[in-house]
Amino acid sequence: MTTTKNSTVVGVFQDEKRAEDAVRALRQAGFREDQISVVGRRDGQTAGETEGSYVGTGAATGAAAGAGIAALWSLGATFGVLPVIGPILAAGPIAVALISAAGGAVAGGVVGALVGMGIPEEEAKYYEGELHAGRVLVTVRADGRYDEAWSILERYGAYSRQTAAGAACGTATTKMGDQHKVQLHEEQLRVQKTPTQAGEVRVHKEVHTQQQNIQVPVEREEVVIERRPASGRASTSDIRAGEEVRIPVREEKVKVSKDNVVKEEVVFGKRKVTDTEQVQGEVRKEDVKVEKEGDVKVREGNRTGNKR
Repeated sequence: MTTTKNSTVVGVFQDEKRAEDAVRALRQAGFREDQISVVGRRDGQTAGETEGSYVGTGAATGAAAGAGIAALWSLGATFGVLPVIGPILAAGPIAVALISAAGGAVAGGVVGALVGMGIPEEEAKYYEGELHAGRVLVTVRADGRYDEAWSILERYGAYSRQTAAGAACGTATTKMGDQHKVQLHEEQLRVQKTPTQAGEVRVHKEVHTQQQNIQVPVEREEVVIERRPASGRASTSDIRAGEEVRIPVREEKVKVSKDNVVKEEVVFGKRKVTDTEQVQGEVRKEDVKVEKEGDVKVREGNRTGNKR
């Protein structure tokens, strides 16, 4: 991985397909188009065939300076013809560095453009050589995310000047004296959560009718008649027919009325709860298979020297 004070990452790809996939992954990871550049040779021409020539003016120049990354493989126009290295296809910020907006003239070689992006000159020359050999360069102005940017590039087969020893076989191998280091890769599942509406709860009131019985005590008057024996003595009152006494009798009547009262309150709201949901998917991983020929002893161990 190449990182500088302005966090510019450079990855070299063997073919355009891998570079295109890597650019798509960078965009999905949130890197903007104005952070990503792609440089490759135009098919069918080699370095030196048009040495000393310049880009055409007009529409081709405008496309070279302003084309988006996604248009690099489909535009089909010559973005720039640079001295020494031959015809170049470029998209992103590096295209602006390669071509002057004033007339489409070459503003500098790939080395100059990379140095202007903060890449040391020695490394820039190396990448120019890879471009000569038909490779595709992808640069990312990572702005503090260079580890993430390089991880994405490497996942799709990129190598840098530091990991170039394994580029020929597609595996990053770095030679250290009489030792070799092989990096093994594996796929990891990336889980994304998207809020979705699972349903809807509707709350409304319903009226139910029921029969209610209440025991109410009431008072009423009764007439009590008692017959008592008299002494039988003589009376001076005459006997009169039809004599009567009126006694009013009262009682309580029950009248039923209804009042609305608040019996209880129901409060509604939402709260977040956390559940665990299991997801699964198939992932691939690399492993090392050691094959021996002849009488050769192989001892395996980890960094602490323990045998396996």
